[in-house]
Amino acid sequence: MKKVFSIALIGFSLFASAQISMAAKANLIFPTGSPSWKNISNTASNAIDNKGKNNTGFNVGLSMKVNLPMAFFVMPELYYTTFKNEFTDPVSNTTFDIKNNRIDLPVLVGHKVLGDMLGVFIGPVASYNLSKEDTFNDFKENARDNFTVGYQFGAQVEIKKFLINARYEGAFSKDERDFINKVSGETIRYDNRPNLFMVGIGYKF
Repeated sequence: MKKVFSIALIGFSLFASAQISMAAKANLIFPTGSPSWKNISNTASNAIDNKGKNNTGFNVGLSMKVNLPMAFFVMPELYYTTFKNEFTDPVSNTTFDIKNNRIDLPVLVGHKVLGDMLGVFIGPVASYNLSKEDTFNDFKENARDNFTVGYQFGAQVEIKKFLINARYEGAFSKDERDFINKVSGETIRYDNRPNLFMVGIGYKF
């Protein structure tokens, strides 16, 4: 019991002495494929060529950074996220613009590479789907699971109070939805959680 109390006391002391900062952040979002440089650069080029039409989203939120010993840090964040993802059913050849409106909660662990100026991070992100009953032409959406889980990794640059970050998001679980034709009753299943590339800015309070 004494050992448990001592460990808890040490942990509380470390947390109490840790430097904590808050920041507001906003990111542009680009649905993409695998996290290769070629894939991400092609995604960015297509977004520029199309002036962001149909394939660019955004998120806004708050970020807390807790500095830990040995140049590590923990960075929990909370975002409202919105973007579209194009999906074509291979059987009916029907194309949908899937709306994604989510509440995202990343919990990232990072390491300072160049002090506070440059840090890298990785961690899980939990998402709650707000788009539950959207309609698309003759189809009505029926979300089958509101919660999905993914992962993020990336880097952040700090210049005084200004932040610049870039990150990649992949999926651990899928976003499952049924699109039901209101006339024929035909059901098309969407079973995916798109990978995302994000780049954005922030400001520390």
